[in-house]
Amino acid sequence: MSGVPLPDLCGLASLAQNASLDLRPVILRVHTDLFVNAPVRDRAAIEALDALVCGLLPTVDDETAAIVARKLAPLADTPESILRLLAARGGAARRAVIETAPDLSADVLAAAAGDTALDAMVAARPDLSRRQVEALVAKGDDEVDLALARNPRAELSGRALELLIGRARRRAALARALLARPELSGPDAASLYLFADEPRRRAIRAELASFAAARRPSMLRRAERADIARLHGFAVARDGDGFNALLAGMLGLKAATDWRFDDEERHDLLALLLLAAGVPEEDCIRIFLTLEPSIALSVSAVFRLSRLVRETPRSTAVHLVEAILDEPIGAGASHHRPYADPAERSGASRALRSGGERLRPESKRSAR
Repeated sequence: MSGVPLPDLCGLASLAQNASLDLRPVILRVHTDLFVNAPVRDRAAIEALDALVCGLLPTVDDETAAIVARKLAPLADTPESILRLLAARGGAARRAVIETAPDLSADVLAAAAGDTALDAMVAARPDLSRRQVEALVAKGDDEVDLALARNPRAELSGRALELLIGRARRRAALARALLARPELSGPDAASLYLFADEPRRRAIRAELASFAAARRPSMLRRAERADIARLHGFAVARDGDGFNALLAGMLGLKAATDWRFDDEERHDLLALLLLAAGVPEEDCIRIFLTLEPSIALSVSAVFRLSRLVRETPRSTAVHLVEAILDEPIGAGASHHRPYADPAERSGASRALRSGGERLRPESKRSAR
C-alpha cells in the first residue's frame, strides 16, 4: 500500500476495544480491502496489516474471518503469521487458506492439523503436481477422491485415474464428477456408463463405435436358440437368478451376479448384455416385455431399449459390458466358447484404453 496513507492503526485498534461500538469486523474488512487493492505493498504496509489482522482476527465472527481469508490467502504478500492464524481458525477460513494460498508451509499445515477434511482441502488446490495427486489417491479417502474429481486443475491420469474409476463404479457422486471432466476418454467413460445421463451415454456409444471400427473386425458367434429359449423361460417366470446365471454363462463371465435390472439407471445393462451375447433384436424385445416389471410396464422403456439394441453395434456392446463389469467377456467360459483371447485377459479397462485387440475371430464350427 505504498503511497496510500493509512489511518493511525493504534487509534483504530483502541477504538475497536470499545465493546459498545464493535467496529472490529468493519475495521478488519476495510483494511483487508485496502491491502488487496493497493497497487504496491511495501514492507511497512505488510507489517501494518500483520499487526492489525493478528490483533483483531481472534475477536471477530467466523463470517468475517472467512471473508478476510478468501481475500488474503491467495496473495503472495500476505504474511505467514496471518495464514497460520486463519488456518488455526478452522471452518471456511481454514479452507480458503489450504485451497488457495500460493505456498503452504509446514507451519501453516501444522496449524490446521487434526482437521479430518484437511486432505480434501489440499485436493482442491489448483497447483497439485502429479506426485501429489498420486499420493492423495493412495489415501483411499472418499472425500479426497471426490475433491480431486471436482478439481478441474488436477491432472488425473495413469494409475491414479484407473484407481478413481474403479472406486467410482461403486460411488455415484464420484462417477458423476469424473464424467463431468472433459478429458475423460470414451474407453474410460465407458466404465462409468451407467452413471451417465442419456446425452453422455449416446456420446460414449458413438465414441466407442469409432474406436471399434478402427480395429480388426471380430466374428462373434450368435447365441444358441436353445439358450435363447431358456432365457425367455426364465424371463417369463421372473426367475432373475436363473436368467442371470445363464446369461453370464453365455458370455463366459466368471460368475452370475445380481445385475440389478430393477434400477432404472441400469436398464441399459440388460440390453447391452443381451446384445453382447448375440441375442437377436426380436428376442431381446420379448425379454424386455417379461423379465423386469419396471421395464415391461413402461412403453417408453421398452421402446428405448429396443432402439438401443437396434442402433448399437455389437462390438460396442461388448466393449461397454467389459468396461462396466471390469471383466473380459469369455474370462470365465467353460462349456461356452470364449469371446476373448486368453492372452488378452489382463483387465478390460486397461485393454480398452490401450486399444489392444481383445476379441478373436470365431472359427467355423466343425461338422457333427
